[in-house]
Amino acid sequence: MASRSSLIALLVVVSCAAAASATQFTVGDSSGWTIGPNYSSWTSGKTFTVGDTLLFNFATGAHDVLEVSKSDYDSCTANALNTFTNGPATVTLTAGTHYYICGISGHCGAGMKLAVSVGSGAPAPGGSPGTAPAPGGSPGTPSAPSSASARLAAAPALAVAAGVLVKLALF
Repeated sequence: MASRSSLIALLVVVSCAAAASATQFTVGDSSGWTIGPNYSSWTSGKTFTVGDTLLFNFATGAHDVLEVSKSDYDSCTANALNTFTNGPATVTLTAGTHYYICGISGHCGAGMKLAVSVGSGAPAPGGSPGTAPAPGGSPGTPSAPSSASARLAAAPALAVAAGVLVKLALF
């Protein structure tokens, strides 16, 4: 029987594999976080899951990223829950809907605002987990189903393996 330390090491490896399945999304793709891109269109078709990251590419001083409430997002009010002033900035996603704006005067009104719905990995009614609504309110279609499908398919297997290893480590 394997030693307890070997089983714990294996559990750490399995945990790292689960973390490695997270996806990094570069906000605005090659355009980055700036005035011009349509961020509602950018989220359309993307599936965001807990642990994924958003990379906001911007020059420090030219822009910033403020996480705000839904009402502050709608009104472009810079009442930040979290503030990122140094670019590029990386945000790790948690479950729920998150709202981001640029706090530089006039930038949010010019379209520098992003809403991201993050799923927990379980299918949501009427759409894929964490799929951002497409313009018009209908759920988007994942743009990379192989990545999302692979991540969702691997999650239960990793959870089972971790559970078995924990039980073995306790005996």
